[in-house]
Amino acid sequence: MSNINRIRQAMPEYKCDAMIITDQVNRLFATGFSSSAGALLIAGESAWFFIDSRYTEAAKASIKDAQVVLITNEKDLIEKVKKVLEDNSIKSIGFEDKSLSYASYQKWSEILDIEMIPAQKLLIGLRAVKSRTDLENMIKSQRLSEKVFEEVLPMICTDMTEKDLAAEMIYRFLKYNADDKAFNPIVVSGSNSSRPHGVPGTEKISNGFLTIDFGVKLDGWCSDTTRTLCVGEPDDEMVKVYDTVLKAQESGIKAMHAGVKGIDVDTAARTVIEDAGYGDFFGHGFGHSIGLEVHESPGASQLSEDILPAGTVITAEPGIYIPGRFGVRIEDVIYITETGIENITKLPKELIVL
Repeated sequence: MSNINRIRQAMPEYKCDAMIITDQVNRLFATGFSSSAGALLIAGESAWFFIDSRYTEAAKASIKDAQVVLITNEKDLIEKVKKVLEDNSIKSIGFEDKSLSYASYQKWSEILDIEMIPAQKLLIGLRAVKSRTDLENMIKSQRLSEKVFEEVLPMICTDMTEKDLAAEMIYRFLKYNADDKAFNPIVVSGSNSSRPHGVPGTEKISNGFLTIDFGVKLDGWCSDTTRTLCVGEPDDEMVKVYDTVLKAQESGIKAMHAGVKGIDVDTAARTVIEDAGYGDFFGHGFGHSIGLEVHESPGASQLSEDILPAGTVITAEPGIYIPGRFGVRIEDVIYITETGIENITKLPKELIVL
């Protein structure tokens, strides 16, 4: 079933006669077509993709479940949407309340002059469940990023800077035909590794832990992986911390199954870290869903009451970060099935000492 049809089937739950989709990623989800502008309208058994002349030819070649309509600007877009709604006697329209700006909402509301129903949750819910085809695309993205990690691993030394290593990875992402990096790589070494989202600096890679968090976007789909290495031999506490994080990750993954609460997955991992005496040094959640965006719903944290349905693709990334000393994070990507889980990350997790 196409995603346009999935959206169409979900609309009655939100009491929408139609649905307008303007967010770039949601348009990609619905149509499989990527563009920096445009809008998708779904009403009844029909759908229309409104786009300007930069994309009309490509859109007509790519989009199979919607009629492509040429527009010139936002006002022209809204007027043409209004004409379709009037021709089809549409009385209410769902919109992306978290994506549409207030100024745009006012303009749409004034011109359309029909009931506008907040319906972003409709799309969030559908995007939370990945099909096997979606998963295969994500695995391709994962393999590309892993290939780059394995290529740069022999290059790592104390003569290169954190920024040098990040730049080398980005270059190779693009060389191997990724759309882009999924996010700016995190490359932090020594005492900088205690910063979960530290920014690669111009300092040379130092002895101690080296955390590398990386991912690519391939055909729209994101990957996300973290590995912590050690430059030089680790001391006993460093080994203990690394082993604790690995055990916490394994405990969280073991707790995953269709229908589990995200908070329960987080608790399974967090308890391991707390029991080891490092509870104060694990400040973020266990994981986040990933797909066409690197951060999606549902999530697994102490603040989340989300249910993880079958089809969820979610990261498993606990960490321990001791300020001014060092940090460790290990991250895999997990697919939750009807009967269990699949770990789509294939990089080894034993501590690599360089």
